[in-house]
Amino acid sequence: MKRIYDLKAWMFAALGLLMLLGSCSSTQSLQEYYVDNAENPNFLSLDIPASILKLDQVELDETEREALGSLRKLNILAFRKTEANQDAYDEESAKVKAILKNPDFKELMKLNTQYGKGVVKYLGSEDAIDEVVIFGDSRDKGFALVRVLGKKMNPAHFMQVMQAIQNSDLEGEGLGDLAGLLKG
Repeated sequence: MKRIYDLKAWMFAALGLLMLLGSCSSTQSLQEYYVDNAENPNFLSLDIPASILKLDQVELDETEREALGSLRKLNILAFRKTEANQDAYDEESAKVKAILKNPDFKELMKLNTQYGKGVVKYLGSEDAIDEVVIFGDSRDKGFALVRVLGKKMNPAHFMQVMQAIQNSDLEGEGLGDLAGLLKG
């Protein structure tokens, strides 16, 4: 009789383990995607500390300084499309879009510029964002995926940080390649 209970217990444990493993998502995380493609020759990969943005040399108001204080670094992964890598572009673009469909990513805004379309999403709560993801895609040039990592970033302040970055001097810091990627 004890053997029957032991057998049932093992069966329930095995069934529980199978259900647990089956419920795990097979979708790659954004961090895993960055790591997997950092050495891929189709990609340009940059990790930029906030200090390299030279925002201390730009006139900032108190709100912008507060927003800058919450910014830690940017991870940039850009795919430069060529005629030879069209299939790889389609595949990689689809992978990124699938990752960003994860309901943990909340949409902040959509972008539609002369260079292409994009989306800005974030992880965290509305008043304390830990990561902002900017995905820009141009069918002609390729795509860029930027992770803005910080600590308790405020969404209202985030746009001010982006404006301050636009006013900073990024040339000469190795970022010219990135700026030219989607512009052509």
